[in-house]
This record gives sequence, C-alpha cells and structure tokens, in this order.
Amino acid sequence: MPPLPKPVLCCVTDRRGLRAADEAAAARALLDQVARVASAGVDWIQIREKDLATRPLLHLASSAVKATASSSTKILINDRLDVALAAGAAGVHLGGESLPVAEVSRWRKECRTPAEFLIGASCHSLDSARAAERDGADYLIFGPVFATPSKMKYGPPLGLDHLREICTAIRVPVLTIGGITLENAASCIQAGAAGIAAIRLYQEAENVDSIVARLKR
Repeated sequence: MPPLPKPVLCCVTDRRGLRAADEAAAARALLDQVARVASAGVDWIQIREKDLATRPLLHLASSAVKATASSSTKILINDRLDVALAAGAAGVHLGGESLPVAEVSRWRKECRTPAEFLIGASCHSLDSARAAERDGADYLIFGPVFATPSKMKYGPPLGLDHLREICTAIRVPVLTIGGITLENAASCIQAGAAGIAAIRLYQEAENVDSIVARLKR
C-alpha cells in the first residue's frame, strides 16, 4: 500500500441526516456533499448507506467516483465489495456484518488486484484490531472514542486510553471515529491515530474548507 497522508481525513456519508424531502433529493444532496468535501481536500470518502439496495447504491457510488475523478480524494464503499469493484472505487471498508477481512485479502492476492485497492476494517477492541491486521486489513477505523448518537449501539465511548493502546499495538494505520470535533481531533492524533473519520463534523460544517484546513495543520 502506498504511503498515506497524515492526518488522513475520512468523511463518512449519511444521506438520512441530510433531511432531504425524498430519496432522489437525498441522493443529490449527498453527491453535493461529496463534491464539496473532495474540493476541500478530504482524503477519503466512505459511502456508508447500508439500507440502499444494490442498484441505487451502485448508482450513488459510481456518481461519487465520477464527481471526485479530478481530485485526489478516494471513494471507499462500506460493506459491499461487489459495488466497490463495479463502481471503480478505491477500496472497501468492512464491518462486522461484511465479508471477512481474510477472505477479501485472499481475493485481492489471488486476483492480482492492485495493492492500491484498500481494504479497511472497523474495530471496537484490541482483539478485533489484531485480528483485522493479521487477516490483511490495510487500515482500521476504531471507535467510538467519544460519545456520538450514530455509535450508541456500540456502547459507551471507548476513550483516548483505548485508542492509544490500539495505536501502540497495531502496525497498520488506525483512524478514529465517534464524536470527533475540531476541539478533540488533535488529542486523537496525539494518541497515535493516523487520522480521523467523521460524519457530522463534515456534514454539519458551515465552511468545510476551513474545517479541513484546520485539521490538516
């Protein structure tokens, strides 16, 4: 895998949070957001729309890839390896209900897929982080580190001490997620994170260019 920028900034999508009037409007709003954050210099955009059926998800993913073609921003697809490949995305991000990391890593090797095709994995403990690293993940997203509504199902926030433990024990880059703000982002990097992933930080920003510039400093 080629060297990653530091810090890696990853925008995770949530079209339902855009409060659009209908599905078509939500898709347009999401693609507008994709264009804005890519123009601002976000490194990765993870298309995380788990409730979408295959056809609309593929259309959305393909449109996102096209919208960012002139930028350095990489599009990653949550869960769906098939959609990531069909859309020409830069990688796939795997969660607990996705294909196993080991299986996708073996597929990449056997099919001689370029190493630039990223395989990421979500983890919520040191054991799961070690397993994902062992199985071939290129990077991990760990959290929730701070309290956030979108991660409440995973239990209470894990905190900076657990983040530091993961980053110390794991060799692949670890991004952090969950309640990230401009005020606490630096503490995550100081704890060893290679970058941050967030939904609301970008989605609710009045000036995403300013947000990205401040995080990159």
